[in-house]
Formats: sequence, structure tokens, C-alpha cells
Amino acid sequence: MGRRRFLGAAGAGAMATTFAGCLGGGGSDGLTIGHLAPMSNPLGIGSKRTVDMAVEELNDDGGFNGEQATVITKDTRTDPSEAQSVTEELIQQEDVDLLIGTFNSETTQSILDLTAEFDVPFMITGSAAPSLVTDYAGSDYDTYKNVFRIGPINSDFQAESIADYCAYLNDQHDWDRVAFLRDQAEWTEPFGEQIPGLLSERDLEIVYQDALSIEGTDFGPVMSDVNESDADFVLRFFAHIDGGDMLTRWHEGQYDFGIEGVHVSGMLPSYNELYDGAATYETTAQSGAAGVTSITERTQPFVEAYSSRYQDADEAPIRAPMYMGFNTYDGIHVFKEAIDSLETTDTRNNLDDFVGEMLDVDVTGVAGQLRFYGPDSDYPHDVREERRADGTITNYPVTQWVGPEESECVYPDEHRTADHQLPSWMQ
Repeated sequence: MGRRRFLGAAGAGAMATTFAGCLGGGGSDGLTIGHLAPMSNPLGIGSKRTVDMAVEELNDDGGFNGEQATVITKDTRTDPSEAQSVTEELIQQEDVDLLIGTFNSETTQSILDLTAEFDVPFMITGSAAPSLVTDYAGSDYDTYKNVFRIGPINSDFQAESIADYCAYLNDQHDWDRVAFLRDQAEWTEPFGEQIPGLLSERDLEIVYQDALSIEGTDFGPVMSDVNESDADFVLRFFAHIDGGDMLTRWHEGQYDFGIEGVHVSGMLPSYNELYDGAATYETTAQSGAAGVTSITERTQPFVEAYSSRYQDADEAPIRAPMYMGFNTYDGIHVFKEAIDSLETTDTRNNLDDFVGEMLDVDVTGVAGQLRFYGPDSDYPHDVREERRADGTITNYPVTQWVGPEESECVYPDEHRTADHQLPSWMQ
């Protein structure tokens, strides 16, 4: 896949993978899982592969309460109207027992009413906006109790975790001057609201900030402005923006600042190769840490199985799925845990009982431990953040590109495989 295609919107239509059983709702004919993802994007491709892996493995291991599962994947094209159309098809025509996936928060939001209307359990595995739970289950729990977020941790917790990471950078390199950049998108609004205060509490100063258009950004002026601000590092939150041009200018100009934060495009395992090494030394936080460290005892076996299975695939991601794939794989295992305890796959006619089982779940996944906030919390049905004894969040690890194909986990301590490196021209 060429680097300019990474966030392309056009793509394939529906894809169905039948491992066993027949189409239809839970019961003697098996159960049906609807998977929603942008299939022209490696995030969606990785998520489809991991939902297929998980269902195949669990079918082979006795199934879901003894029943076999079928997966049907639909392409959302990162478009709310398309997502609504294919979700309605999955619910009305395919009679799905579970919906799982979705990447951008705007697309996820567009289908919440539809899933709630038909009492279909919906597991979010790619969207981080807190409003997906606070404005729905948080304000009308009985209507939206069908929705759970498997991962990533929401943007409020991401902001706190990244602020602690910035404090780590200050301890390591005496970096206390920050240029703060973000997508102009819903998922980054909590960062815009919270990051300035969180950094100030940690004795870091924002010397430049901007919310960049996701329709296209000229990074020439941005890089000049950051350089003139005398920032020690850029803290950026990009999911819709591919920061490759920024990284290329950074290397070619040997700018005297680091580039840190969240960069979804840069999570692609082949990204640094696609940009001829320009991503070397950048970091990104991501669920699963790209599989470069043992988040749990299940992480490395999962990544090895994925790599072995897809090593000859024509489309990226090859070596490991991106963060959404980790979360989707975990979501299917959580679903099995709840279904086996529920003792029926007929989730839509037993939604209250299914929700009860989900709230009792405590599953070791490939991206971390999965437990969910209850109905009376600030974030009902959101995945819980993991914290060490001092309160530091540990399930939003940060990786750094250190070579054309190599990345290391540099934060937090529990998962670190190498120390954070300064760019070679800054050493």
C-alpha cells in the first residue's frame, strides 16, 4: 500500500467470513457478529483480520456457549451516512447478535441510536471520544446500555496519561516547552480542554498551539512557527491527519525539537519504511504498544500468530495489527466470556442479562486487562484505565520508531523495552 493511500476513504463493500454455522440470530443456527470498519484503511484491515482470528480460534475451542459464530464485515468508509446504511443492513437483514468495531468517533456516534433502537450489543474498538458514553449511556442509561467501549481508553484518560509522559520527557531531557497540535475533530476536543491545565500542573509550558484542519495542512508554516516558538518538543494528536510531511521536513531540516504524542498513521508497522525513515525518533501512544512488549502474557503469542498468518498478505498491516485490531480481538474474547456466563447467544432478547454479565467481566486481553465502569460512574460502560499504586495510568503505552522496521516501548516503566532516544542531530 502506498503511503498516500493510508487514510483513503474509498474502499471495498461488504465481506463475509463464515467459519461455521449459518446466518441468523443466536440459537440453534449459530450466532452472527457484525464487524464495522473502514476497509480502505489498514486500521480496518487489521481489525477484520483479528475478528476473524478470534472467532476462528473460539469456534475451534467449543464456540460461544457451544454455538459457532459467523462474522460479516461491512465497510463504513469512515463516513457516517455509509455507516448508518450498513449498520441497518446488519441489524435488519443479517439479524446480528453483536456489532463490533468503528474507527472515527463521528462515524461511531452516527449509529448509536440505531443500535439502541434494536437492542443490539455494540462494542466500540477504535473511537476514543468520551462523549460516546457520557452523552449517551451517561445521560439516558436505559436507552444506550447496549454500548460498551473495549478500547482505547477514552480521550480524558489519554490526556492524563500523555501529560504524565510529558513529565517523563522533562525528567529525561529537561524538556519543558511544548508546542501543542491536534486534529480539528471531536476526539481531540478533550485534549484542547485539558492538556494546557494538565501540563501546567506538571510545570510544563505551552509556547505554541493550533488545531489543524483534517482536510489538508501545509506543514511548512507550521514547522516554522514551532521552530520560532523555541519549543523543546511537539505534542501532537493526529488520527485524521497523516503527519508524514511533517516528519520528512523534521528530518530534512534537523529541527531542534522532538515530535511526540499520538499519530495513528505512524502506528502502521511499515510506516517508517514508507517514509524512508522519516518517522525515526517520533513516538505515538497506542493500545497494544504495536506488540513490541508483553503488555500481558497473551500479547506476544497473539502478535506472533497474526504475523505468521498474514506474513504473505498483499495488504498492510503485516507484522502486527494496529491498535484497533488489538481491541477488536479482545472484544470478541470479552463477548465469549459474557455469552458463556449468560448461557444463551440470544443477546437482543436478553439484553439486561447480557449487560449484567458484561459488567462482571474481568478478562486478560492482548492489550491489557478488561473491566468496565458501571451505570453510576462518569463513564458508564467505558473500559477502565489501569493504574499503578501512585495513580499513573499504565494501559496507554508509548512506542518510538528507532529504525526502518524497529520500534521500542519507551513508556511506562512497566512495559518499557528501551529508553526514549533523542534525534541523532540533537544528541
